Order: sequence, then structure tokens, then C-alpha cells
Amino acid sequence: MSDDHTHVQEFFTARAAAWDSRFPDDAPAFAAAVAELGLREGDRVLDAGCGTGRALPSLRAAVGPSGVVLGADLTPAMLEAAVRAGRDSDGRLLLADVAALPLRPESLDAVFAAGLIAHLPDPAKNLRELARVVRPGGMLALFHPIGRAALAARQGRQITPDDLRAEPNLRPLLAGSGWRMTSYVDEDDRFLALAVRKS
Repeated sequence: MSDDHTHVQEFFTARAAAWDSRFPDDAPAFAAAVAELGLREGDRVLDAGCGTGRALPSLRAAVGPSGVVLGADLTPAMLEAAVRAGRDSDGRLLLADVAALPLRPESLDAVFAAGLIAHLPDPAKNLRELARVVRPGGMLALFHPIGRAALAARQGRQITPDDLRAEPNLRPLLAGSGWRMTSYVDEDDRFLALAVRKS
């Protein structure tokens, strides 16, 4: 396991037990972002970097009982918190690295990724891996329940020009990784970039 993975696991392991209580009011924002994916009954969707599984109920509601919902995360403590919250009833939880998913090519209709991109050790390569498991025309949602400026202020820092989530950086990053950005929103109360997998 790389140092990047160790750092991510240590960061989230230390916060897993209290994660949901730190962000108790995010469910509507997650539900609204999931709705923008345009999922249909029976679709197959992955919550990449699912953490405590806060998106899983909305994903399950979107794809219905005949759909497939997977939640993958690198940190066992976050998955354990998802189980304690009962979210494993909404989707199958996988202890997995999104850089090397144990999924067949083109086996999914969509990927939802909340807060993931800032933690990817090799964003271009990792986004290509997400494209690998999604069918052509399938969707990707990169989401955060607060916008870039609000998040930076919360963390006591400034937004820098090299921020991966800035539209001029994100659009070519996605394009070079098998995706075409179709929508970009960066407001105080949410960040949401939608992309479609190229053929």
C-alpha cells in the first residue's frame, strides 16, 4: 500500500466514528446530487469512496429494488460506520481502492463520488479506472455538499489556481480520462460536476 493510501486511511480512520454527527444535515444535498445523475430503475451504480455510505439510501431509491448499488471505500472504519448506520441494507459494501476496482469493464451505469477527487493519489489514472467500469454513455458525478470557496474557508485556507476542482482544471482532466463534462456547479451550498463516459 502506498504512503498516499496509508495517509488517507489514517485520516478517515481517526474521523469515522464521528463522521455522520459532524455533517448531520447533508442528506438533502446528497439526494439532490443523486437525482441529477438521472438514474433509472434497474441501473447499476457505484458510490466511489463511499465513506459511511451517506449517498447509499438515495442511490437505492433511484435505482429501486432491481438495481445494483455498490459502495467502495479504502478505509475499513468508514465501512464499519456505514454498517452501524444500517446503510449496508441499501447497497453492497466493498473494501476496495478506487484505483483498482474489483469490477468488470463497463459493468456499471454510473459512479457517484462525494469528496473523492481531493484524495486521489493520481487523479487522471484514477478517473480512467472509474471510466473503465462504466458503460459508454454512463455518468459520473463528482460532488461535495459545500462549494470550493466555502470548504476552503471552513478549512482556513484560500482557493489556489491549481485546485483540481476548478472548472479550467477539471474539464481537461476529465477529458483526458475518458469523460466529457456536461455540467459544472460551484456554489456555497454544493459542488457538482457531471460527466458522461465517452465511447
